[in-house]
Amino acid sequence: MYIFLCNLSFIDISYTSTILPKLLDMVLTQCKTISFLECFIQVYFFMSFACTEFLLLAAMAYDRYVAICHPLRYSILMSPKRCAYLLLAVWIAGFLDPVIHTSFIVNLSFCSSYNIDHFYCDVSPLLTITCSDTFTISIWNYINGTLIGISSFTYTLVSYVFIITAILNIQSAGGRRKAFSTCASHMTSVIIFYGTMISMYIRPTSTYSPQQDKFFALLYVVCIPMLNPLIYTLKNKDFHHVFKKLETKISLNKRNITFLF
Repeated sequence: MYIFLCNLSFIDISYTSTILPKLLDMVLTQCKTISFLECFIQVYFFMSFACTEFLLLAAMAYDRYVAICHPLRYSILMSPKRCAYLLLAVWIAGFLDPVIHTSFIVNLSFCSSYNIDHFYCDVSPLLTITCSDTFTISIWNYINGTLIGISSFTYTLVSYVFIITAILNIQSAGGRRKAFSTCASHMTSVIIFYGTMISMYIRPTSTYSPQQDKFFALLYVVCIPMLNPLIYTLKNKDFHHVFKKLETKISLNKRNITFLF
């Protein structure tokens, strides 16, 4: 599980880094422009890391399924070698998937306006200012969303149906609680991530709302990477142990400081 968490942390840092540095630069300098090349690079890497996270969360759901439903075979089914192959497939698929999407966007014509109502380059705001025919790319949006988003979500959902069924069949309340705690953090991350992404992308282009999209984008870019470490560490016993030691040390070192003036 920690191997998957390392990859999830790296993805969170990476897709945030494709947007926040440029956003902070625009806020500080008030220069709200970006070159076409930088814009297309931002679109590609943002979509790549988003697709990779979709697939990684599905892989993590499979990991939790094996841990709960086949605990005696876990070391065989999720050996380090198989984990490495699974992660390699996730990263390759995640970075290959946006290639077609980005090629469509690169070939768009922008003849009337170069102003987008957003704080980073994304597919929806770019489609609203293009004078090219967007039918093909809109169809590809739905195909791509189905292949990556909906299929990953369906796989994760089916995995949790089996997981919850297995947990309910455990006789002791303590065993059920322990089994549920092993997948509660992942389930929380899945709900937040998929809820945000579905609200942003799995809908018709005609219903595009700049204010709504900027809200969900800010939630996705800033809040989710910040929440994921908290979600996964709050139930970690090592974290609790270190936190209690730190709390004890602070309480022992409490002293009053007198100002001399």
